[in-house]
Amino acid sequence: MTSHSIIINSLSVNYRQLEALKNINLEILAGRVTGMIGPNGAGKSTLLKAMLGLIPAVGGPILYNNQPLQDKLDLVAYVPQRSQIDWSYPATVWDVVMMGRVRKTGWFRRFSHVSRQKAMIALERVGMNELINRPIGQLSGGQQQRVFLARSLTQEADIFCFDEPFVGVDQKTELIIFEIFRELAEAGHIVLVVNHDLGESITNFDDLILLNQELIAYGDRTEVLQSANIERAYGGNMNFFRESPRNQPHMPVLY
Repeated sequence: MTSHSIIINSLSVNYRQLEALKNINLEILAGRVTGMIGPNGAGKSTLLKAMLGLIPAVGGPILYNNQPLQDKLDLVAYVPQRSQIDWSYPATVWDVVMMGRVRKTGWFRRFSHVSRQKAMIALERVGMNELINRPIGQLSGGQQQRVFLARSLTQEADIFCFDEPFVGVDQKTELIIFEIFRELAEAGHIVLVVNHDLGESITNFDDLILLNQELIAYGDRTEVLQSANIERAYGGNMNFFRESPRNQPHMPVLY
């Protein structure tokens, strides 16, 4: 095992009498873009929230660099599902992105010139620098997602966690997001993404975590996307994008 990773030991989550996650054991590596996939209700968002202490869980410790992740949350940038965000809140694009600098600056303290520079660089990177004064609620879904991605970049985190960032976004936004995920991974960060799409975009992930209440498989994308694993998680007649041999076109395969 590498030390620069998140290690989850025997994690379970229960909602009343329902076991949402059962005995999850896995390692999430830095330097890789890791996708978390599985059917609706599989526990993908639940696992992400349990890792970050947002919901109660039972089991062994969750470690980052061999220390409890709960003690390192200042190193985590988390972007929730868009449906969990109050888009009527009276904030501009600039306001939202600067929120990513609050932890480093401190509450009720003025933002430094450096913080403002970092925010503008992040907005330029996601192509939203010309809309800094636009109320966040007036943006399209893709634009909103890019703003929250920019906010996460200003946090200068080690670990980046995104819960279904591609829902309701346009193709341009999806491309920008995946480009930034790749840059973050190549810089040595942990990038963990809850994803519901098994189409061609799945090839942008290095590693996958396949869930359905329990861990079905995890590791290299091509190993996880074996038909036996997909059938076990989703059942039969499942459409997913399977990679063809090198130098051959990618073809969708029906199982």
